[in-house]
Amino acid sequence: MAATSPRLTRLILWDIDGTLLRGGSAARDVFDQAIEAALGRHPGEHGVPMGGKTDPQIALEILAFAEVVEAEARIHLRVVIGHLERKLADRADDLRREGFVCPGVEKMLARLADEPDVVQSVLTGNTRTNAALKLGIFGLQDWLDLEIGAYGSDHADRRELVPIARKRSGIGPSGTVWVVGDTPHDLDCARACGAHCLLVRTGHASLEDLSGLGADAVLPDLGDTDAVVELLLS
Repeated sequence: MAATSPRLTRLILWDIDGTLLRGGSAARDVFDQAIEAALGRHPGEHGVPMGGKTDPQIALEILAFAEVVEAEARIHLRVVIGHLERKLADRADDLRREGFVCPGVEKMLARLADEPDVVQSVLTGNTRTNAALKLGIFGLQDWLDLEIGAYGSDHADRRELVPIARKRSGIGPSGTVWVVGDTPHDLDCARACGAHCLLVRTGHASLEDLSGLGADAVLPDLGDTDAVVELLLS
């Protein structure tokens, strides 16, 4: 796919985990395994919530729980992320077996791919490597221009990711950007730079909780293709 288009007027950025797909237990397990490999000890039963956060943010929060001081944690971070990517690749069969694509996603991506003025990519807390792995396992990558996406490996703060995707896409200042996700963090990063936001109840947050946040729209899932396309093209 071309990274930019002179006709591009609409950029749709999809969150991955909880929005496009669910990866089962492997995605959570590998964080502890990566930190144990880096530190030489298990981080303990931390209970760090992972939804909507970037991989570096999650890793730093687990390191903090493991009583690693911040300066040392920053030094460990690169090593932890390297282990994380390798260990997730090792669990590819588990992802394939336990995971699934969320309702309506494939039909939705295919439908929007036919729109000439629209480009679809991802805005995700995953590193670029892990994002490509997950999307490839579930066959979603062909509808998405991953070169212009924004990833946890680009910045630990999710609120910084929309501007990165805008710049990579080449969309002009008058272009419309939508962020589609399943957590309050997706809304936060959209609002931080004036993007629109659709939230879907396919992650862990309840429909009631999402509905009170002030997103442009909240839906139970992406199953009603016509309604979602009309919303994202409005």
